Amino acid sequence: MTLDARKRWIALMILCLGDLMIVLDSTIVNVALPSIQADLGFSQASLAWVVNAYILTFGGFLLLGGRLGDLYGHRRLFLIGLTIFTVASLACGLSGSKASLIGARAVQGFGGAIVSVVALSLIMIMFTEPAERAKAMGTVGFVLSGGGVVGVLLGGILTDLLSWHWIFFVNIPVGIAVFALCRSLLPDDRVSGAGRRLDIAGAVTVTAALMLAVYAIVNGNAKGWTSGQTTGLLAAALVLLAVFLAIESRVEAPLMPLGLFRFRNVSTANVVGILLAGAMFGWFFLSALYLQQVLGYSPLQVGFAFLPGTLLWGASSYWLSGQLVMRFGIKKPIVAGLSLFVIGLLLFARAPVDGSFAMDVLPSMLFMGLGGGITFNPILLAAMGDVAPTEAGLASGIVNTSFMMGGALGLAVLASLAASRTDSLRSSGHDTLSALTGGYHAAFVAGAAFAVVAILGALLIHTTPAMAAHAAQPEAEAESAAA
Repeated sequence: MTLDARKRWIALMILCLGDLMIVLDSTIVNVALPSIQADLGFSQASLAWVVNAYILTFGGFLLLGGRLGDLYGHRRLFLIGLTIFTVASLACGLSGSKASLIGARAVQGFGGAIVSVVALSLIMIMFTEPAERAKAMGTVGFVLSGGGVVGVLLGGILTDLLSWHWIFFVNIPVGIAVFALCRSLLPDDRVSGAGRRLDIAGAVTVTAALMLAVYAIVNGNAKGWTSGQTTGLLAAALVLLAVFLAIESRVEAPLMPLGLFRFRNVSTANVVGILLAGAMFGWFFLSALYLQQVLGYSPLQVGFAFLPGTLLWGASSYWLSGQLVMRFGIKKPIVAGLSLFVIGLLLFARAPVDGSFAMDVLPSMLFMGLGGGITFNPILLAAMGDVAPTEAGLASGIVNTSFMMGGALGLAVLASLAASRTDSLRSSGHDTLSALTGGYHAAFVAGAAFAVVAILGALLIHTTPAMAAHAAQPEAEAESAAA
């Protein structure tokens, strides 16, 4: 793939716009959840499926999307993924029932996985010089961080002024524009897939296993944790997970090469990522519900409430995280960031029924934003620290997949815990707002426990020569770019 310099940077902007659409969809939905719940009749626990249906297919097919791009051409796969995502967005916006929205969200996650991973591959292919690649990846990081800010504000504005349907309709003109521009800017890089195999069975079995587990957890409170449905679904999920591991140990081109997990840092980074994602996704989901259902915020007010923390997240990720890694190594920034997560979650766990923004919401948001901003990059570096440079991308992809899977399972557990505690408080005579707040408190404490266990895991990370090289590369590329 060869492009002149001007077209390369224009193409980068278009790819970033496509990535921005995916990031927006991850945050814009949370602000509109109470409106969706009231309109379509979701229960508090089943509402988690609006988020989880997207997360599960996104994470389940992330690695497969990258393999498809290698086999059939990144440009072609990017356009296919963009089409799937845009059409699914239309279906989400037109949904009039719980089942149709959840189904469309699952398809949207599949398309989003392809767009996300193939866009990164295209950028790595277009920008091969270290200085240019550093600037390109810095641009991508800034756009993705800013996407969180735009998402919470745009979600509030659209839901308040129009309806929740428009948080999905807004993707349609963007998707059409990105599709048209990419067709004209990106040359066809079609390759022959002959002789190469896809691990479709691996992607399907691991996604199905996680879907069954999440479904069992989400409905466990209503059906009973020892009921035949709950135990049967969890058993089926374990069987499918065992099948997935068997497939990965035997298939010629595995989706998740199990050999990588013999490296301590790869295994540890994945465990830390799973726990952190579970705490983070649960916090985002439940704090939005607390703001609207307990404090009575409008969707627009929720967007502004998240804004300070989201801005701090993006700023610390862009300017602070790398500096901390260069000065203190990998382990200390991860432990420090996770500790800030614990503080933020525990502060939310004491937010009262009549809480104020300045005293009970803002401090928690700032701790969460700073903790998230400085933690994620070191976790990725830890995942790549033990492996050869040729396997660094694969290790990074695996920890990203684990992050999405951990987010789905963690959200299911925390949402179900909140619903169970709320029901218990209601049955003991508490009023609705007190019962809701008590349920959220229990979930925030459990999320903090996830982060504490993640800290214990992070203490097992060790520094290696390969890790030091990865950590030093951004500084070297930045100096090259400045020169």
